[in-house]
Amino acid sequence: MARCTAPVQGHRSASAAAACPACRGRTSRYSSYSPYSSSYSSPYSFSGGGSSSRSTGGGSGGSTGRSSGSSKPRWSPSGSSAIYTEQQVRALEPVRTQIEKREIQQEPRDVFLCHAWDDRAGAAKELHDSLEAQKVTVWFSEKDVLLGSNLLREIDRGLARSRVGIVLVTPSFLKRISGEGIADKELSALLARDLLVPIVHNTTYEALREVSPLLGSRTGLSTAEDQMSVIATKLAELVAL
Repeated sequence: MARCTAPVQGHRSASAAAACPACRGRTSRYSSYSPYSSSYSSPYSFSGGGSSSRSTGGGSGGSTGRSSGSSKPRWSPSGSSAIYTEQQVRALEPVRTQIEKREIQQEPRDVFLCHAWDDRAGAAKELHDSLEAQKVTVWFSEKDVLLGSNLLREIDRGLARSRVGIVLVTPSFLKRISGEGIADKELSALLARDLLVPIVHNTTYEALREVSPLLGSRTGLSTAEDQMSVIATKLAELVAL
């Protein structure tokens, strides 16, 4: 009597069954069997897009279409064309929550712009102008601190009257923050609450963490992912009440 070879060779395919002296007459039984059924459904379902890659370099990039891993934050208007990554939504959600809770009595500004002195006529002004183009009111030292005013006192007032603080992280800012200065006072007040959004420009979060681990632990927006005008749009949506 022919002996089945399944214990040694297995019968995972029709050809294996056909080669077995005991089972070669029953190949049809195996031809419809597969141990990896195409009808198998993964227990892990993924919705809202797949993984997203993050660029850590500098420069300006544009958001031209909804990519995998994109998400729509609850505060973004239904007709908005701004595209957020899932990471951006997670980073901005606590800030939005604090904005909704906070009450400011006297002439509130939407944004307090913290920046390095060396960027005042460059990237900081570009961000300021882009925000104002979106009808966002901005506390900006170049226009809000008058000649002869007490700088620290004006900063205190600006922080108290602003809905949210943004810090423009540039190579110049990293050089300044490595030593003690005015920026330390601003950041300390903002970091004490969930009211700080880093805007990384021409540098990386890795470089920021090397200089300021605490500030580097916060994620925000980057010109490596969005143009400055797009960042301004997202900040405008974030502070709109």
